[in-house]
Amino acid sequence: MHHVGVLALDGVFPFELGIPARIFGAAVDEAGRPLYTVTTCGLDGGPVRTAADFDVAVTRDAGLLAEVDTVVIPPAQALREIGDHGRLPEAVRAALALIRPGTRIVGICTASYVLAAAGLLDRRPATTHWREADRLQRMFTTTRVDPDVLFVDDGDVLTSAGVAAGIDLCLHLVRRDHGSRVANEVARSCIVPPWRDGGQAQYIRRPVPEPATTGTAATRAWALRRLADPLTVADLAAHAHTSVRTFSRRFREETGTTPLQWLTRQRLDLARHFLETTDWPVDLVARRSGLGTGASLRQHLRTAIGVSPQAYRRTFRPDTPVGAEPTPTTGPRRPGVRLGTPA
Repeated sequence: MHHVGVLALDGVFPFELGIPARIFGAAVDEAGRPLYTVTTCGLDGGPVRTAADFDVAVTRDAGLLAEVDTVVIPPAQALREIGDHGRLPEAVRAALALIRPGTRIVGICTASYVLAAAGLLDRRPATTHWREADRLQRMFTTTRVDPDVLFVDDGDVLTSAGVAAGIDLCLHLVRRDHGSRVANEVARSCIVPPWRDGGQAQYIRRPVPEPATTGTAATRAWALRRLADPLTVADLAAHAHTSVRTFSRRFREETGTTPLQWLTRQRLDLARHFLETTDWPVDLVARRSGLGTGASLRQHLRTAIGVSPQAYRRTFRPDTPVGAEPTPTTGPRRPGVRLGTPA
């Protein structure tokens, strides 16, 4: 069983502290057996002050970090020292030194400062809360900070933006470890969206639309049921009973993106779901998801996450032989499930 260790530092934010136990703790196999063990520790094993009006009691000290497979570090007020000086407190440095080589390390929100100060983000991509991104980049110039994304998966080191993006990252790890079926069940259990792409924008500056100008949600839901069809912006506008210009303006106000960009993202999410859950050939996946041809799917997938459809499929279905072209004998294991959600 995969063991996740959570390091609670002084002034830890309770919401983020609870994310790993809630997400990983909800992951079970088909027989209902837990797939993860989650244990929380402090630096010295004593009570840990939180950013709220209470402390938390932990039963383990930092020695736990030498035993686990994944280390998760939530944000904490104690990280201000790193943000001011770029140096790790000695106790934190000693704790991180206990982590075994090959252990997966996850920083939620401003815990990216911990990873950067420890040298774990040198010449690596990373993210953090959008308010802290510029500061993180100035302080750790060798880190490639992306201020816009929800999370960054760089293999053995992963970082997320603030607050709820920690949920997205932990769900992504469940999905990476055990596939979309398990991750979707975890999302259903926790009543959260099953998939928000790591590349989705953290924060979109836009006013809340006035009630009189809202109205694309129903059309988005209608389009999600017809992703395989050759939909145009004119088709979407006609469904919404408005002009193309008005529809496009309202759509951007409500979603922060254009109708065609949104359609492409939803189709790519659906294609990824089919790659994970079916034996369909790439060309069939492309047609069923509305991306047209296998070449188009390959281009979009490489642009989005930098891999080919076959490489992506092998990540989530390791039983697929290298170079083999699956046959269309197996349909979706969870018909109707879409990883993409309306923005």
